[in-house]
Order: sequence, then C-alpha cells, then structure tokens
Amino acid sequence: MAGDVGRRLLSVTERISSAAERRSRVLPAVVPRLVAVGKTKPPSLLIEAYRHGQRHFGENYVQELVEKASDSQILSLCPEVKWHFIGHLQKNNVNKLMGAPNLFMIETIDSIKLADKVNLSWQKKQASHRLKVMVQVNTSEEDSKHGLSAEHTVETVRHIFDNCPNLEFVGLMTIGKYGYDLSAGPNPDFQVMLACRQELCGKLNLPLEAVELSMGMSTDYEHAIEVGATSVRVGSVIFGERTYLNKPGSNNEADKPGTTTGGMVAKMS
Repeated sequence: MAGDVGRRLLSVTERISSAAERRSRVLPAVVPRLVAVGKTKPPSLLIEAYRHGQRHFGENYVQELVEKASDSQILSLCPEVKWHFIGHLQKNNVNKLMGAPNLFMIETIDSIKLADKVNLSWQKKQASHRLKVMVQVNTSEEDSKHGLSAEHTVETVRHIFDNCPNLEFVGLMTIGKYGYDLSAGPNPDFQVMLACRQELCGKLNLPLEAVELSMGMSTDYEHAIEVGATSVRVGSVIFGERTYLNKPGSNNEADKPGTTTGGMVAKMS
C-alpha cells in the first residue's frame, strides 16, 4: 500500500490543479491546499506521503492526531508537517489537542464558547504565534453534522476578531451533503458557503481572498474547487479505503459523513 501513496497523491494533486483552472475568473485566484486525511491509517503511510511532498495532514479525532503528531518517526522524518484538526472538538479535549506538536490549524470552531476555550488554552501554551482557526458552518442543516447555522457565522467570526487575540481567523469550513448528485447542478451546500463568505466579508470589511473555504472531500473535491474551495480534505483516495477493526464485517460506512462506527461519529474526509 505504501508504494501506491505517491502515485495516488500525484493523481490527486494533478486533479486539483486541473479543477483550479476550470474555476470562474471572478473567484479569488488562490492555489488550493490539499489536506491529506490519515484517519485510521498508520504513520508509515503519512511518512510516505510526506516523502512525496505532502505537508498538510488532517485528523478527525483528538487522540489520533496527538498520537501521530507525537510519533517519534514522524517527528524525525517530517519536520515541516502541518496538522489540521478537522473533527468535532469537545471543550474537555481542547487542552489535550493544544499539546500536539506542529498543530497548524483547527478547522471546526462551532461556537463562541469553544473559540474562547481554544483561545485561552493556546495563550497558556505561550506559543510564539497565533493559532489558525476556521469556523465550521452546517450548510446542509443536518442534525448529524456539527457546525453553526449560516445566520450565526458573522457574530462568531466577529467575536474571534474582537475577543480572541491568540487566534487567527482564516476561513470557513463545511461538509457537503454526502452523495449529492452533481447532475442536478452545483452542490447547494457549497453555494451556501459562497454566500456566507460574501456576507461575512461585506459586514466585516474583509477581502474575499482573506477568507478561505475548506470544503470538498474524496468524493467531491474537484467540484468543490471548481466552485471556490481553497482547501480540500482528501483521505481514502490517497491512502485507500479505511478499515475499522472494532467492527467485524465493516463495509467502510464510516467514510460517509454522519454515520457511526464503533461508537465514533465519522463526519469528515
């Protein structure tokens, strides 16, 4: 499997570049970022991806991110790794996540209280830089997904700017509805994100290019980039289908957002 990672990674990066070329010229000309999601995969596969030039990696669960970020081989062989936390973050796990080496960004701030908790915890760490964060928006308004409603996004971002000096707001994140049929037209979740960014930038006097959009996963990352994503979260296409050992006979349903496997909610990548 490790030998396939480089080939798959190259294919994904080429597809990302092609999708970016198909974007409307009215969208910010931002080079899309690939966040390679290693959920359930061993450090050896992430090291192989790093060896082929990948630097941004994402994890859904705090414990898994902390363990991989602290892995001795990753620390020695991947000095420029940048970790993204892309799962639901409970406030009682914030301090544990803050201890992860090379934590680069939290993409899932979904409340003012969580923003305050992360801000305070990062302050206590006495880091030399602000922690990058995104605000998660529940664009599909599904109960199985976390995130703010679009109408509460502006006030949350304004709170981060005004009251969280240790955080650097960089954008918005969403999970598109799983299995959306693109023959019906552009994904409405992504259209909501575009409108949400437009409103946010208008009310807070921000340039569009200053607000990233993290949207798109293994099944829809090309479409997401075409309509404006600046960051995509891709896992199984690079590292192979996931195997959950705690569920005999698993058919990888946990790759579908909003499903549960072995007591864990699998919502991303």
